[in-house]
Amino acid sequence: MNKLNRFLAYYKPYKKVLFADLFFAALASVTVLAYPMLVNQITTHAISDEGITTDLVIKMVGIFLFLMVVEYISNFYTDYFGHAMGAKMESDMRNDLFQHFQKLSFQYYDNARTGELMSRTTTDLLDISELAHHGPEDTVISLVRIIGSFFILASINGILTLTIFLILPIMFIFAYHYSIKVKDALKKNKERIADINSQLEDSLAGIRVVQSFANEDIEMDKFRSSNGRFLESRKHGYLVEALFFNGLTGFISFMNIAVVIVGAILVSNNQLLLTELITFLLYINTLIDPVRRVVNFTKNLQGGVAGFERFMEILAVKPDITDAKAAIELSHVKGKVEFVNVGFQYASDSNYVFSHVHITANPGEYVALVGSSGVGKTTLCSLIPRFYETSEGTIHIDGIDIKTIKLKSLRDHIGHVQQDVYLFAGTIKENIIYGKPDATEEEVIEAAKHANAHEFIMGFPEGYNAYIGQRGVKLSGGQKQRISIARVFLKNPSILIFDEATSALDNESEQIVQESFEQLAKNRTTFVIAHRLSTIKKADRIIVLSEQGIAEEGTHDHLLKKNGLYARFYNLQFN
Repeated sequence: MNKLNRFLAYYKPYKKVLFADLFFAALASVTVLAYPMLVNQITTHAISDEGITTDLVIKMVGIFLFLMVVEYISNFYTDYFGHAMGAKMESDMRNDLFQHFQKLSFQYYDNARTGELMSRTTTDLLDISELAHHGPEDTVISLVRIIGSFFILASINGILTLTIFLILPIMFIFAYHYSIKVKDALKKNKERIADINSQLEDSLAGIRVVQSFANEDIEMDKFRSSNGRFLESRKHGYLVEALFFNGLTGFISFMNIAVVIVGAILVSNNQLLLTELITFLLYINTLIDPVRRVVNFTKNLQGGVAGFERFMEILAVKPDITDAKAAIELSHVKGKVEFVNVGFQYASDSNYVFSHVHITANPGEYVALVGSSGVGKTTLCSLIPRFYETSEGTIHIDGIDIKTIKLKSLRDHIGHVQQDVYLFAGTIKENIIYGKPDATEEEVIEAAKHANAHEFIMGFPEGYNAYIGQRGVKLSGGQKQRISIARVFLKNPSILIFDEATSALDNESEQIVQESFEQLAKNRTTFVIAHRLSTIKKADRIIVLSEQGIAEEGTHDHLLKKNGLYARFYNLQFN
């Protein structure tokens, strides 16, 4: 019931369109029911001794033409406006799904597959759109035609009507039984196509790695495997559909045969007129259409239900990082950051990455984090903007617990420059302005100059409007880093996180990026995750992390004199 209520809620903005759609669907059904009655009138008079008069012909033609116009207008409305309503509902669901994606934390995406999420956002919702439109409409059409046909036929001959309506319930039971099988097959198909999308997305995103290792055959084998599973699920789906639809066709044929046999017996016993038998046969054809609609509705229902279940599965994932009820806006940030007894584990049953961490960074202080891979340097910094939630302890900014601050407000005051820079497909300007969407062109250029990026940008024929490709593939590593730094300059945050952003650069690029970074870090509380220790000699404080937590703390010179873990890292790197 919860799923049904959630689905029906999407009709709310389009109630007027829905009611009009159902009205015109019912009106079109009534006109279809009238056609056999008109044919009955014509055949009755044609077979009689009097014959058909000119007045009757003109009258019948006029009624036929009127009904055709009514049917055309009704069907046009349901075909266009009904489908448009379904498309709008699909669009609303897609918006809700994408909005929900934005709320989910890094921890969710650590385990999710991008291709599967894309499949749920596209192909699954197409089936829901068909159900949203055809579901209510086909239900009304079928009810009007079946109930209307029953009363009309019952008024002509009860025995023949009973013959038809004894077969229909058996047919509907058959349809319901196989519709469940169709639903299961369709859901399996959706899961398999999601696997293909995931495999495709993964292989194409890593195409440079694939080709550099000449592992095209390995990727082809992986794709064949997922594609083969999809093929098997499709074949099973077609088998179920073949049994379903051909079984229904058999019931329809049986209904025709039963009416002809029973009708012939009744005609021979003078219990039924030949014209009435013709009318019955015409109404069987009228009944076949709603039966087919019920079949299509069943297919749409099961496909839509399968898609909506997958849609609801995503919406049911509760964001593990949300605003508190009385969350506040962060303003006039000085930049004091405190870690108080902080610990973190990725799952409740996993080991702690670190625990009992106490760090205080004063406003404007430059703090560097050093340590071997896996000790949690990046994770520790990711806790400040709440990309992940602390498992124990608290983090404060200017004395305020970050869990009491609105997420958007918190993240608006934090700038993050990552090692693996992500640039969006588009122009250089579009990527820089991402830091402040309402920035002027002058502000964008000023930010690029501060990041030492303006000169190389103007080297492109299109300048700031140069297209840089997916993930910025047309730029070098140093250029991408400077674009990301310009983006943060434009954002103008009070707290800065610099995550090993020069580790993959050559010496010249590293020096340029380091200059850009040092200018960005002025008067900001800065956390630097350092791989190259030469870049943090000027840090106000260096914190050395180990598996046990904070191992050492001090300035570069102090730690070298201490001749401990930092000194060992430094000597290994430079000797």
